[in-house]
Amino acid sequence: MATPESKPHPPEGVVLEEAFFARETREVARDLLDKVLVRELDGQVLWGRLVEVEAYLGPDDLAAHSKGGRRTPRTEVMFGAPGHAYVYFTYGMHWCLNFVTREQGVPQAVLVRALEPGPGVGRCAGPGLVTRALGIDRALNGAAFVPPDLYVVDDGAPQRRVYVTPRIGVQGTGVWEKRLLRYVVDSPALSRPLPRAIRLRGR
Repeated sequence: MATPESKPHPPEGVVLEEAFFARETREVARDLLDKVLVRELDGQVLWGRLVEVEAYLGPDDLAAHSKGGRRTPRTEVMFGAPGHAYVYFTYGMHWCLNFVTREQGVPQAVLVRALEPGPGVGRCAGPGLVTRALGIDRALNGAAFVPPDLYVVDDGAPQRRVYVTPRIGVQGTGVWEKRLLRYVVDSPALSRPLPRAIRLRGR
C-alpha cells in the first residue's frame, strides 16, 4: 500500500467538466482522444491515455442500447445529465465504460475501447481490459466524472491525427454497421490495428 509520501499523482492538467460532455456526441468522441482517464482506488492513482472510442447516437442508432428510445433500469443513466459514467456488463464477463453526452433526456454516449496504459497499469486494448485495469465496475454506474474517483484530465498533450472507422461488433444493425463512428489515434494499444489504407487517409 502506498504511503502518503509515495502515493502516485495523476497527470497535471485541467479536469474536464460537464460542459465538455454536453455537446454533439461525435465531437466529444473526437476531442476525448489523447486526454487522460484517471481512476483513484485504494490509495492508488491509475490512468491511461484515451486512444480509441466509439460514439453511440441514441434512439435512431440501431447499435445503441437506447435504440428506439428504450428506457430501462439498465439504460436510465444515458437519459440523465452529461458527464456521468454509464457502466454495463456484457457477454457475462466484461464491464464496459461509457461517457454520457448531450443534454439530459438525449440518451447518447461514448464507449471507451482502449487506453495507452500509464505506469503500473495493465493492458487496456479492449473495453473489458480497460475496466479491469482501472478497477471499474457497476459501483461507478451513474457516477459523475469528477475527482477523486474517476475523471478525465486534459494534460496539454497535442492530439495526434484522428482516424474514423466503422465501429466494432455492431453486425446486424443495417446501415449502422458501416457508419464511421469509431475514433482512434494510431497506437499499439488499439483493440484492433488500423489497416494501412485507413492510416493513409487520416483525417
